[in-house]
Amino acid sequence: MTNSPPSHYPDIGQLGEDLVAQWLQSSGWLILHRRFSCRWGEIDIIAQYQGTQGKHAVNCVPTQKSTLAFVEVKTRSAGNWDAGGRSAITPKKQAKIWRTAGMFFANYPEQADYPCRFDVAIVYCQKITQQFSGEIFTQELLASSSVGGYQLQLQEYIPAAFDSVID
Repeated sequence: MTNSPPSHYPDIGQLGEDLVAQWLQSSGWLILHRRFSCRWGEIDIIAQYQGTQGKHAVNCVPTQKSTLAFVEVKTRSAGNWDAGGRSAITPKKQAKIWRTAGMFFANYPEQADYPCRFDVAIVYCQKITQQFSGEIFTQELLASSSVGGYQLQLQEYIPAAFDSVID
């Protein structure tokens, strides 16, 4: 039996998460975990911000303790069905992320008293072709990168996108 050849298609979701993680780091956040998972689900990025709000901080209010952000990244291409990923953050999805965050605190009790929030990052992805001009995006971008034959752009970062969950 031979091994299957590696896929020549990059994991677009992971590329989007990489872009968001890089942007958060450049904004003063420390990435604690990527794709933290448990039986309840997965959190794409768990980040920690310490200190007062800097010029690149993501709407972070100065606090005595670190702030934790549980970040859901939605990477979509043109013609997607769910409003760039916004429609995929259903109350059920929020509940899964909320429960997974609870498991994170169970595993890392030293951070259980930190203020936290649930953020959403919207990333647009387009395959780069010979006709690609790079000028198809109309709104101001937070970050962008070209990797694996794709152009990715962080179009929107929504801090505290959901603060309460109804099961």
